[in-house]
Parts: sequence; C-alpha cells; structure tokens
Amino acid sequence: MNRDAAVNPWGPSFDKLAEWDPDGAKVLLKVGTSPWTSGVLPRKEVELIALAIYCACTNLNEAGTRRHVRGALDAGATRDEVLLVFKLGAALAIHSCSLGAPILLEEMEAAGVKAADVLTPPTPACDAMREIGQWNTAWDPFYELSPSWTDDFFALGAAVYQSGVFSPRFVELLSIALDASITHMYAPGTRRHIRGALRAGATPEEIMTVLHLCVSMGLEACAAGVPILAEELDHRGRG
Repeated sequence: MNRDAAVNPWGPSFDKLAEWDPDGAKVLLKVGTSPWTSGVLPRKEVELIALAIYCACTNLNEAGTRRHVRGALDAGATRDEVLLVFKLGAALAIHSCSLGAPILLEEMEAAGVKAADVLTPPTPACDAMREIGQWNTAWDPFYELSPSWTDDFFALGAAVYQSGVFSPRFVELLSIALDASITHMYAPGTRRHIRGALRAGATPEEIMTVLHLCVSMGLEACAAGVPILAEELDHRGRG
C-alpha cells in the first residue's frame, strides 16, 4: 500500500484492512483520498482544511492534527497559516452561545426575568465585524446579554478576517469544513459560509471538495479500529 501522505493520509494503519479486505480497503481509500487526488484544491489547501477538521474544538483528534500539521508544512504552509487554522478551530466554540443565548432570552421572558439595566459599553471588535460584513444576526442574543464579553471574543474573529493571512474565499472554505464536519454538523453556519464562499469566488466543485474532506474523516473508524481488532485477535491466537 502506498504510504505517501499525499495519496494515503492514514499510512500503514490501512495495511491490515488491505490484507483482510482488499476490495473494501480500495473503495474506502478511493473515496477518502479523493480530495488529495482530484486536483480541485491545491494540496496545501487540502491539508489546512483537513487540519481544521481535526483540530476543531468539536473534535480535538491529536493524531489527525499532527498528521495534517505535518502535511500542511510539507505542502508549503507557514507557521502563521497553521496558527490561524488553530484559532478558527478554537473560535468554533462560539456556537455554544449561538445555541444557548436565544433559549436563555426566551426562558427569561417566560419567567418574567429581566436582564440588568446597564449601559452598553463600546464594542469596537463587534463594530469591525459589522463593517467588514461578517456580523451574524445569530450573535445578537449573546451580544445583548454580554456585550463586553462578546467584544472580547470577536477581537479574535475580526483578526482572522483582517489579518490577510488567508483570502476571504479560503476563510469561508475553512469555516464550511468546521461547521459541516461530522463532529459538529451546524447547519446555520454551513449555509452562511457556503453563501460567503460563493460570494468570495469559490466554485461549487471546491465547496464539494471541502465536504468530501469532511466525509474522509469517516475513515478514522477503520484507521483506528482495525489495528485494535488485529491486536485483540492476536491475543486470542486468532490473528
């Protein structure tokens, strides 16, 4: 089996499956490695998007993160590009507030509870996100409840879009991967970032390749499971 990371990111973990089920391994690898072999996206972009999927706070897969840090660096990614992917993976956690704050406001109204009456402080980071067209109305509820905290958080968001490290198109492709990943599957964000990617010039083929990358993560079931099965069979003398 070819262990070139550009062809088979999972390396020798698929060797035993290829021995036991060569046809099955061939089909899985053909589907799973399509983003690397199709040529729709440059390899560096494929590796950085894969890195986003594995390092995301909804996944935190250390082995996959290391594999795709290595792959991204081998493909020419810079330290700053890899760091920015990590920041996007961390920022994904804001969806806890996107989910919870509207529910909190509804339940406050039902219970007759009012928020503390305080003046809204200056929120320059949130203003910057609005000015560059990246404010999401789904963030209004937690901005209403915690404007200072929200501004602190979006100092990170504004920096991602204003850094110039990635093009707007590529930021949107990374964001699609984070939201559509099988460990998150956040439909509102997926739709918003697909819309943003098309607006920024991404093609449908590029967006589908991002979704194919999300699907390729499914091969981890075999990459992780088959070696364990082989070990347990060996322990029982049934290898």
